[in-house]
Amino acid sequence: MASTGLQLLGLVLAVLGWVCGALVCAAPLWRVSAFVGGELVIAQVLWEGLWMNCLSQTTGQIQCKTYDSTLALPLSAQAARGLTVLSLLLCLLALMLGVAGAKCTHCMGDGNQASKARLARVAGVFFLVAGLAYLIPICWTAHAIIRDFYDPNVAAPLKRELGPALYLGWGASLLLLVGGSLLHAGSSPPGGKTLPVLGGAVKDNPGAAGEVKQQEKSFV
Repeated sequence: MASTGLQLLGLVLAVLGWVCGALVCAAPLWRVSAFVGGELVIAQVLWEGLWMNCLSQTTGQIQCKTYDSTLALPLSAQAARGLTVLSLLLCLLALMLGVAGAKCTHCMGDGNQASKARLARVAGVFFLVAGLAYLIPICWTAHAIIRDFYDPNVAAPLKRELGPALYLGWGASLLLLVGGSLLHAGSSPPGGKTLPVLGGAVKDNPGAAGEVKQQEKSFV
């Protein structure tokens, strides 16, 4: 029962990480305008994401526009797109395998527990790989933002701050890693118990039971 609970907890955490990762991938809040250099009046705030950028004004109006060309984007943005999409697709595959291999489901029948445990362990590994694949573009983008912020050669209007999507992305990666670890740990292969085997052998062979009792008396 404890392993079943670990499986369910791992699946729930992994699904939460997958949902948060999808929101982060679509949100245009990876980079936010940094107001440095004595700027006192903030009239517009620029948000930048993987797929679009948005311009927020003090009047409350928000205008968003998708990027015109994918090939015109920097190499880091293209790699971040590919890794995040690959991670989300890998999570989808891991979710299907995890549901099929969970002990509380009947997708493969109750008599094939070894194969179910193997599928669940593979799903846990996939969630771990997806969490690592999602963590790479998040850390890469954060490193680039911090590097450009403290670079004196970068003009003040071009400096950016860490957007809230990056913090949510770190949380999503952590959920995927923890969920995959719990799913893998709770999917141990079914093994036989050693103690009942001796009892069963004694029941099948009454003569052996008498010999065991005689040996016990001789020791006494």
